[in-house]
Amino acid sequence: MESISCTLAEVVECLEALYDPSWAESWDAVGLVCGDPEQAVRKVLFAVDPVAVVVDEALGWGAGLVVTHHPLYLRGTTSVAATTFKGRVVHRLIRGGAALYAAHTNADVADPGVSDALARAVGLRGDLRPLQPSAGDPRRGLGRIGELPAPMPLREFAALAASGLPRTAGPLRVAGDPGRPVRTVAVCGGAGDSLLGTARAAGVDVFLTADLRHHPASENMEADGPALVDASHWATEWPWLADAARRLTSALAARGITVEARVSDAVTDAWTATTTDLDPRAS
Repeated sequence: MESISCTLAEVVECLEALYDPSWAESWDAVGLVCGDPEQAVRKVLFAVDPVAVVVDEALGWGAGLVVTHHPLYLRGTTSVAATTFKGRVVHRLIRGGAALYAAHTNADVADPGVSDALARAVGLRGDLRPLQPSAGDPRRGLGRIGELPAPMPLREFAALAASGLPRTAGPLRVAGDPGRPVRTVAVCGGAGDSLLGTARAAGVDVFLTADLRHHPASENMEADGPALVDASHWATEWPWLADAARRLTSALAARGITVEARVSDAVTDAWTATTTDLDPRAS
């Protein structure tokens, strides 16, 4: 179906109906980063990170808008000069006629949001509930808790999760007895070790997230907490992109607008290799 262009303002309105900026954490920086609200948009590229390879893909495809999960300027700036990589991102996008929009913690707590997509990717079925419900709306919140179709050993769940997530340089890390049966699972897209105590209190069998640190993970295991599966930060958030793209195109279609949406397959995880990959003796 041929795309029917709309304005950037119309796309942003739909995005913010799905991922209300008021849901974002106070420290976050969500919303439109650059772009003229009156410019036409026919193609929207979704990606996790606003980095050079994503800009290359967006401009090569002719996207009028790039929607990323991570903000470009999380801590603010006094300059967008092209003397830094962030400044170059802004300059290249503007020269190429593409806007940039970020949906970060507001997408994390949405219903459905980042952790819903992660839960489905690693095999959870049926109803999901927030691990840490939002005060204003218990249907929203950080993380999700759900059930596997049947109990399985931790090693089998880890393999299932690995097969459902996009591949990155490093494998998933696991803490706990590999033969331990698990069924109730908590997940949190991105860095989730601040929710370790919440997962332990919820009585889940296993908690899957990213960026787990040594001391919180060790203390969790000493306290007989859930088994842990530590995945790549990028990989735990990437599944959300396809869901966000579907929801945006559906919301626009309800207004009689057809835009083309695409999910970037560029692996923008910071880690690109392990020592096994780099060791010439391994080949």
